[in-house]
Amino acid sequence: MKISAIGIPEISPGKQNVKDTRLDQADKLVKAKKKTYVQVEITGEDAALEADAIIVSPDARTDLILKDLDFVETRLARSPEDKEKALLIRMKEALEREEFISSLELSSEDKEIVSGYGFLTLKPVVVVNKDEAADAGALLAQVLAESGFICFLTVGDKENRAWLIKKGTTAWEAAGAIHTDIQKGFIRAEIISFSDFTQAQGETQAKQAGKMRLEQKDYVMQDADLVNFRFNK
Repeated sequence: MKISAIGIPEISPGKQNVKDTRLDQADKLVKAKKKTYVQVEITGEDAALEADAIIVSPDARTDLILKDLDFVETRLARSPEDKEKALLIRMKEALEREEFISSLELSSEDKEIVSGYGFLTLKPVVVVNKDEAADAGALLAQVLAESGFICFLTVGDKENRAWLIKKGTTAWEAAGAIHTDIQKGFIRAEIISFSDFTQAQGETQAKQAGKMRLEQKDYVMQDADLVNFRFNK
């Protein structure tokens, strides 16, 4: 995942781990050779169009809105077709109210119309002040949550690890986040909720307490679920 940081010098460009207290807890309860956090790539303003989310200072927030407003006015000046024109006018009105385009309810058709345009405020944008930026770890976790991402955990043996997925991801899709072979051969997902895992004080204890559930492909993953995927190799 790429996050563009604009107007926030406290956050350095490059790969950064997103510290997760749930993974820290899991690592204490289940021994493994290493612990792997979710990793994100921090980029500058020049890569904002390619980013999955944007972090901005309050001052830079206005700049994003003005850039999108300039683009909308340029498109309107080219006399687009009626559907696009109506959508662009809605966007213009929102931007002039200093609201992000993402605040609008857009239909799938609306999204298709503007899919080729580089609207910055259509992306998840998190506005932070200087105090919030001082704790980069907490800030990045906040950005993931506000951008609609959650994590699931795999534990034991070689590695205790957090995996990043979008909220609403199914078990079958989550399997693909680990490896396409696991997704292709998916049989079932063995799930333990994080609360059951911590209350039982471990994976083995949770299983013994009957807290492990067998879920199929369409199960919607929950934040911090512990999962073991069964699959045909």
